[in-house]
Amino acid sequence: MTSDTLTYWEACRRGELVIQRCTACARRVHLPAPDCPHCGGTDLPYEPVSGEGSVHTFTVVHRSFVPEFRGREPYVLAWIDLPEGVRAFGRIVDCAPERVRIGMPVCVTFVDDLPHWRPT
Repeated sequence: MTSDTLTYWEACRRGELVIQRCTACARRVHLPAPDCPHCGGTDLPYEPVSGEGSVHTFTVVHRSFVPEFRGREPYVLAWIDLPEGVRAFGRIVDCAPERVRIGMPVCVTFVDDLPHWRPT
């Protein structure tokens, strides 16, 4: 956690998804960044978003190389298209891996202060 991301993580702890918006070009930025990848602007305040989206792409992990996730396989990691115009990343929960589909509507939920996604 850095000072650039502190607001993001505090919102997650409250169960709220926030996304940065560049004041120079008005584009949204996610994952949190110190400057805008589109124009280089450095004023990127956070704004709450709906927390709804759809699965853009996903992978089912059958063998984890991350020690904290070993023994939890299979699990699904996905990029989620948000209506606010950015993609968010996270695990799909409350859904069997074989039921996950591209385009599936999901909403954010928080597990251990991390954004995850569940079917709506």
